Amino acid sequence: MFTQTLDDTLVKTLVADAVTAPSMHNAQPWYFGYARASRTFTLSADLERAMPHADPTTRGLHLGCGAALLNLRVAAAHAGHRTSTTLLPDPHAPALLAAVRLDAPHEHLDESLAGLHPAVRNRHTSRSPFTERQIPENLRAALTESAAREGAQLSFLTAPHRETVLDLIMHAEGYNRMDDGRDAEQRRWTHDTAAEPAVDDGIPDYAFGPRSAGSAPLRDFAGRGTTPGRAYADFEQRPQLALLSTMGDTPADWLRAGQALERALLLATLQGLAGSFATQPVEWPDLRWILRDPQYGAGHVHMILRLGYGPQGPRTPRRPVDQVLTITS
Repeated sequence: MFTQTLDDTLVKTLVADAVTAPSMHNAQPWYFGYARASRTFTLSADLERAMPHADPTTRGLHLGCGAALLNLRVAAAHAGHRTSTTLLPDPHAPALLAAVRLDAPHEHLDESLAGLHPAVRNRHTSRSPFTERQIPENLRAALTESAAREGAQLSFLTAPHRETVLDLIMHAEGYNRMDDGRDAEQRRWTHDTAAEPAVDDGIPDYAFGPRSAGSAPLRDFAGRGTTPGRAYADFEQRPQLALLSTMGDTPADWLRAGQALERALLLATLQGLAGSFATQPVEWPDLRWILRDPQYGAGHVHMILRLGYGPQGPRTPRRPVDQVLTITS
């Protein structure tokens, strides 16, 4: 096994790339360790950043951590290192989500991962309207294949199933606003940048996007409140939605789904697509099972992904690397 010590500066750079991943409400619920002697990263869940109302099983937390894990693998490949990843390496420590060992530089390097690196810091969630331009079939197929490489299924929706899913998003958004606990939880993770000190997590008001003049297939982070000066806009009439699912519904499956989500998003970014999410129906068990295609659907849905041609969203804050990384000998 290759045992040369990795420079701490590179370790921090790899984690800085990892933490650009999306996470529920941008809570960034992860913590990294790095052991110099074994050249091994660990990824743990920061359960203080869990959301007991909207995400009581921590499935959403695992998705975000899985996305950060994929970014770490991409960053390592870009730096010339092959990675060996073990999910949930200790059954007695469920908060320990993954161990990632770095092997010899340029040894059986995954070039497809390394090629995604330019998108790592350019991918930003876009809550703006997209155009009606259709994603080509070959690109849809490439995105589906990228998710499959991480053990998940990405399925683009067609009518009438798309209309059913749009209705479920609208109903779930209404349920969330009527639920005091969920509303308070969302407000905990949103920030009025004009009235509050700068923070390094959550969703700042400048990232809410415009308020829809009708209905929109994404979460409105303003919730019950209003944002002064926020514009209204018409969103696409036929949004291009895809469901991300896995056959199982365990923490390991959630981590695989998070990696698949980020792999697809990075490829989409490289291909000029923007993306956002609609997880509201997934958060309500009685709605989640209805999301599957009644004729062809299988597995457990973890995410509704909206893709299209439009502006990339603004950068949102990230916690400093020194807050989320511990390096040991």
